[in-house]
Amino acid sequence: MGKLSKPARIYLASVFFILYAPIFYLIFYSFNSGGTMSGFEDFTLEHYAAVFNDSRLLIIVLNTVIVALLSALISTTIGVLGAIGIIFLRNRKIRNAVLSLNTVLIVSPDVIIGASFLILFTMIGVKLGFASVLVSHIAFSIPIVVIMVLPKLQEMSSSLIDAATDLGASQRDILTRVIIPYIKPGIFAGFFLALTYSLDDFAVTFFVTGNGFATLSVEIYSMARAGITLTINALSALIFLVTLGLVLGYYFFNQRSATNAGIGGTRP
Repeated sequence: MGKLSKPARIYLASVFFILYAPIFYLIFYSFNSGGTMSGFEDFTLEHYAAVFNDSRLLIIVLNTVIVALLSALISTTIGVLGAIGIIFLRNRKIRNAVLSLNTVLIVSPDVIIGASFLILFTMIGVKLGFASVLVSHIAFSIPIVVIMVLPKLQEMSSSLIDAATDLGASQRDILTRVIIPYIKPGIFAGFFLALTYSLDDFAVTFFVTGNGFATLSVEIYSMARAGITLTINALSALIFLVTLGLVLGYYFFNQRSATNAGIGGTRP
């Protein structure tokens, strides 16, 4: 791949500046002792201290993390099995139809998904709260996991499965010792993506959350409606750093997996 031209580099830098400048502006003023975003007076950590001293906010953080981890684990498990089922469908038309339905769920507006779940939970009498939020997050994360796992399954040669079958491996052994190890990068990619989607989701959660339960995205929105305070800046900065850490962790894992694969591939 050739080097980018100077106009292309300028354009790319401009795009990144537009995307990240508001975030760094928000983080910068989270250290402002003045209490406003109109002028920086002095450096302080009091807004971060306010976040950690707010017991209700810490409970909401815990709720968000629990929902994100549970939804990511469950959706990854279901999504991996679903992707394997899709790839082994013999009927091409049915396979393409299922893939199309999966893609529709990904591109559907979050407002539509959230409203649909709200109507569903209301019809079947499910109380809005932890369970409704968890089920909704699992549902919109499964198609994401499927999309992340499918490319690795498509790369895998059928000869690996044939060789395992010839050696007497059972269906369970083929799944756990051949397929799962091969698609492990896709599984981790789907898990991390599902985790970040759950942590950041607002639209769907806003529809299905109930009294007494909230996640960070909904709480930040409620706080912002009451009036902008620099506590929101501090909280948003912490969320951004956590998300950045997840992305870097995923990148490190991918690089390590690629390195190990390269070393393994050079063995005679």
